[in-house]
Amino acid sequence: MEGKNLARIGAIVFVAFAITATVIEMTREDEPVRQAPARALAPSVDPLRAEQRRCQQMGEVAARDPECLAVWAETRDRFLGRSPSDSVQRDSEDQ
Repeated sequence: MEGKNLARIGAIVFVAFAITATVIEMTREDEPVRQAPARALAPSVDPLRAEQRRCQQMGEVAARDPECLAVWAETRDRFLGRSPSDSVQRDSEDQ
């Protein structure tokens, strides 16, 4: 008999817990979804970026174009965090 009573008590506790959780969930107010402000897509104002695009569209010919070579050198220097004067010194040392 004690096994039956223990099972009944366990079932009652489980049902009470389920009802309590349901009531709490139903009475909870949903927080409004906060959306991050959308970034405005502004046209590129970086002249280096425009030159990169031009060289990209030129294809293989750009590998022989002195302007594109200069653009790529400047891009490389920006990426590596070097100043243009560092690049000129390094290039003269290589020759």
